[in-house]
Amino acid sequence: MLFYIFAILAILSGAYMVLTRNLLYAGFSLLITLLSMAGIYVLLFADFIAVTQLMVYVGGVLVLLLFGIMLSSRVHDKSVLSESVNKIWGTLVAGLILVGLSYAILKANISTLPWLQTANLDVLGQQKSTVQLIGIKLMTDVVVPFELASLLLLMALMGAAYIATDKQNT
Repeated sequence: MLFYIFAILAILSGAYMVLTRNLLYAGFSLLITLLSMAGIYVLLFADFIAVTQLMVYVGGVLVLLLFGIMLSSRVHDKSVLSESVNKIWGTLVAGLILVGLSYAILKANISTLPWLQTANLDVLGQQKSTVQLIGIKLMTDVVVPFELASLLLLMALMGAAYIATDKQNT
């Protein structure tokens, strides 16, 4: 029952986010969508992904987005509204994606998912945490690609900072 509440909340807030013209309302609707998705991850025993969703997207990205919208959305005491373009193509693409995802969900064999198998249960029959397993995997088997990705992100951040600097004073 809780899964359906989170799912309906995520769908409705996501639809409102896409359909509203007010950017601030769209940002807060994105907040509700991301929190609902984190709730769904918790119900699916994907605790690492749920915490990552909260820390990275809700705690970082969304807060920056909302601050950017709130600090720059007032022009002469009027809210900045987004333009609605390509409504027909957007509706068509969204409908095709909905049909494809619905087909994939209906054809999926849910009982074979690895986190629902009895091998992931502890002595008391409760679901094991995936955080320790992911941490061990990140620090042993895939440490080199993990560090290379962090260096790539650092270079992208340095490049963005360089591009954003004022070049007229140099």
